[in-house]
Amino acid sequence: MKKIPLIIAVLALASCNKNAEKYETQRLQDTLRIIDSINASRMAYNDSIRALNNKNIYRNLSGSHKITHSEISGSGTVNFVKTGRDEYEVSGSISSGKNKLQINGNIELVTEKYLNFEGKIKQTINGKSFNRTKKTSFKDEKTGPYWRLQNKIGADGFVEYIDIHF
Repeated sequence: MKKIPLIIAVLALASCNKNAEKYETQRLQDTLRIIDSINASRMAYNDSIRALNNKNIYRNLSGSHKITHSEISGSGTVNFVKTGRDEYEVSGSISSGKNKLQINGNIELVTEKYLNFEGKIKQTINGKSFNRTKKTSFKDEKTGPYWRLQNKIGADGFVEYIDIHF
């Protein structure tokens, strides 16, 4: 007789434990659904901010542009690939006979008149090699439809014009 109340108490505890487990599992699933919903709305909000931050302030320069050098006849091309807001990765070249120029680096359009360049401009003119690796700028000097390199002094100490056309 004394064992019957003990058995009933154990059964009651076991059944309560199962109900409590089901309740806790359901509560955890509900919490996870709420967290997922919050994360989805935050991601949508962050994506809209990211899209606005990547939008150019100035015009889009993506694509191919003409590049010229005062000591190299003809022209070459330089390709602009957008990497961020008004930021581009650039690469291109000009060659004519033994004279050649290669440009690789990053350009940031800081105003409609100025492009800041960081990278390497490697040139060989009349058998003389010269590398420009310092940060420099290209400026629209209003003398034509191009930005002109502001570091104009070449290997021989003379002025050279390197132009990227609009």
